[in-house]
Amino acid sequence: MSKDLNKTKKYGFAAFIPMLVFLGLYLGCGLYYTITGTVEQPWNQFPRHAAILVGIVVAFIMNRTMPLPEKVKKFCCAAGDEGTIMMCMIFLVAGAFSGVCKAMGGVDSVVNLGLSLVPAHFILPGIFVITALVATAIGTSSGALVAIAPIALAIAESTGSSIPLYFAAVYSGALFGDNLSIISDTTIAATTGAGCEMKDKFRMNLLIALPAALVTAIAFAVLGSSTEPITGDMTYSLLKIIPYVYVLVAAICGMDVFVVLISGTFLAGLMGIFTGSLTIAGFAQAIGSGMSGMMATAIVAILLRGLIGIITVYGGIDWLVDVLHRRVHSRKGAEYCIGIMSGVLDFALINNTIAIMIAAPIAKDIADEHHIAPKRNASLLDIFACAVHGLAPHAGGMLTLSGFYAALNPLAVVQYNFYCYFLIIATVITIQFGLLRTPEEKEYIRQQKEAVKH
Repeated sequence: MSKDLNKTKKYGFAAFIPMLVFLGLYLGCGLYYTITGTVEQPWNQFPRHAAILVGIVVAFIMNRTMPLPEKVKKFCCAAGDEGTIMMCMIFLVAGAFSGVCKAMGGVDSVVNLGLSLVPAHFILPGIFVITALVATAIGTSSGALVAIAPIALAIAESTGSSIPLYFAAVYSGALFGDNLSIISDTTIAATTGAGCEMKDKFRMNLLIALPAALVTAIAFAVLGSSTEPITGDMTYSLLKIIPYVYVLVAAICGMDVFVVLISGTFLAGLMGIFTGSLTIAGFAQAIGSGMSGMMATAIVAILLRGLIGIITVYGGIDWLVDVLHRRVHSRKGAEYCIGIMSGVLDFALINNTIAIMIAAPIAKDIADEHHIAPKRNASLLDIFACAVHGLAPHAGGMLTLSGFYAALNPLAVVQYNFYCYFLIIATVITIQFGLLRTPEEKEYIRQQKEAVKH
C-alpha cells in the first residue's frame, strides 16, 4: 500500500476510540468520586483538559503510518478553526463582563431586585422563560448563557437551591431560542441544507417546541415551589443593573455578541467607578480575574476541537453517516434516521451547526427519496442537534456553565435539562404517529397506499 493511501486510512468506529477514552476518564472518574464521596469537588479530580490530553495521545498513537508531524498539523488546523477561536474569545470576554459586574456589585443588585419583585417559587420558571425569550431574540444560546447564567448562580446560592437545577433552567431556555429563532445559525444551516424557507421551518418547529417549552416551565415551577422566601438585606442599586439591561437590549437589537460583551464590560466598569465600588485598578483586576476563570474553559474547547479534527481525518464521521444511511427502509425510518444522524453527529462534534451542515446533504437525499417535506427535514435536523447538544456533558454550553462554577457536575445539569427531553419526546410522537404532515405528503402517502391495493 502506498504512503498516500496509508495517510488516509479509515478506521470506522475505531476512529472514536480517542473520544471514548476522554469521556470514559472524565465521566468515569467524576461518577466514581461522586458515588464514593471521598473527596470534595469530585468532578475536578480528573480535569477535562487532562482527560482530553490522554485522548489526544491515543489519537496520535493510532495510524502509525501517518507521520506524527502531519497528525499534529491536522490537529492544530482543526483546533484553530475560526468558530472555535471565536467561541474561546466569547468565553474570555464573558468572563471579563461577569468579573467586573460581580466586583462592582451588579450581580447582587440584579439578584436582590429579582428576589424582591418575583415570588420565590416563580423564580426558576421565570429564569427559563426569560432566557428562552432572550435566546430567541438574539438567535444564539451562548449569548443568553453568558448573560443570565451568573445571575442564576447568584440566585441559587442566595436561596440555597440546587445550582445544577438553576443552570439547567438557563440552558433549557437558551436551547429553546437556539432551536427556534429564525436568525440562529442552526436554523440557517438547516433551512439552507434542506432547501426551505425560514418561516416555514419556524412554523413547523413551533408546533413541536412550544408544547415542550410549556411542559418544561411547569416542571420548573413544580421544582421551584419548595423555594423558601428570602428575608434580610435586599438592597439594590439601579445604576449597577444598567450593564445587564444594556447587554440584553443590545443583543436583542442584533449587535454582535462579542461587541456587546466588551462594551458591556466597560460600561460595568464605568458604573462601578461612578458609584465608588471600583477603582480604575480594581476595574482592570476584575477584568483579569474574570478572564482567568474562563481560560481553562477556552483551552478545553481548543483541545476538544482538535481531537474531533483527528477523528474526522480517521474517517469516524464518514463511517457514522454511512451506517445510519444504510438502515433506512421506510418513511418513518427516514425521519428517525435524519434526527438520529443529526443528534449523534452533534454529540461527536459538540457543535450543532457543523453537525447540521454535515448531515444536511445526506438528509436531503433521504427526504427526497421518501417524499419528506423540506421544512419537516429542516425541523428534524435542527431539533435533534440542539436537543442532544443540551444532553452532552462535554458540549460548549456546559463548558460555559463550568466556567462560572468550576465544581459543577455536568451530569446533574443534564438530569434537569427538561426541555431537551420533552423536545425529543414531542418530536418522536410526531414521527411515530405521522403528525404534522403537509397536504403534499398526505397525498403521496395516499397514492402509495392505493398503488399497494391495486
